[in-house]
Amino acid sequence: MTEGEWFTASAPGKFVILGEHAVVYGKPAVVLAVDRRISCSIRRSYRNSLNGEHIDFNRQPHFRYLTRDTHYAMDYVTNSEIPPGSGLGSSAALSAALAMAIRAERDEPSDEMTLVDEAYGAELFAQGNGSPMDASACVHGGGIAVNVPGTDDRHLWTVSRGNRTWDVSDVNVPDMTFVIGNTGVRAPTGPQVEKVRRFVGRNHFAADVVDEIEAVTLEGHASLERDDTVALGEMMTLDHKLLSILGVSCRELNKLVNASLPYSYGAKLTGSGGGGCMVALTDRPEKVCEAISARGGTPYIVQTGADGVRMEPGPSGDPLMEVPLDYPRV
Repeated sequence: MTEGEWFTASAPGKFVILGEHAVVYGKPAVVLAVDRRISCSIRRSYRNSLNGEHIDFNRQPHFRYLTRDTHYAMDYVTNSEIPPGSGLGSSAALSAALAMAIRAERDEPSDEMTLVDEAYGAELFAQGNGSPMDASACVHGGGIAVNVPGTDDRHLWTVSRGNRTWDVSDVNVPDMTFVIGNTGVRAPTGPQVEKVRRFVGRNHFAADVVDEIEAVTLEGHASLERDDTVALGEMMTLDHKLLSILGVSCRELNKLVNASLPYSYGAKLTGSGGGGCMVALTDRPEKVCEAISARGGTPYIVQTGADGVRMEPGPSGDPLMEVPLDYPRV
């Protein structure tokens, strides 16, 4: 057979301002898309490959789930500006981009709700637990609020799994500057979510902390809506302390958060924790970057307002020829 036409889609990463972990229990959260993206190019082929090598679908659960109805071989090529295992939504962005590319290759419609359902399904298949927060942010872009009362006029969709329901709404995000600090410590989401689940299940105190995160998130959302960076920063720092009580921070994250605070309105871990990244809200990004670098982290200045998942122009050449031999595996 001849190899087919390439179809390419990309999706942004994200960071959580407020509410991670608590959102798994139906609590509110606020998430912003960032201007770092993952792209996925696909084409029909005579063998299944990922970045030029044989793909073992048993070791790539996101690909296994999203290609479950694909009955022919494909080449898959990924390119990422998002460090994996860092709390920046790399797996959700990959799932969203791959889902859109597959639907484009099949000439099927790709409305946002369908793509969220596919990307969230891949996240659940790979991790076993979680919320549709990351998938919603990577598909929609900009900013989203989850389970925040009083946002009916901006409602996007409702997702239900078992006895849990998440109402997702659009957030009108003002122009703000954030610095993300990467600890370099890989920390998959699943084990961190499971750690909190066990803690909450056996300890009423942990459940109370989750309720406190809810209150902080609602106050932070109100601060974001009125463009009050001082109040928003205070809620971010308080959220970090509560997440630390739940046991999902670590020494490396605390070092970067503490180093950032003198130059920031607030700072906190972002994502599942245990490693990965923290984020600081600041109008002195260069000073925050210096502080993070001095403590061994890798800083990134990021901008708000990133587009959601989208189709990209097809590659001018064969992207398999451009994959470096040491390309990090998804």
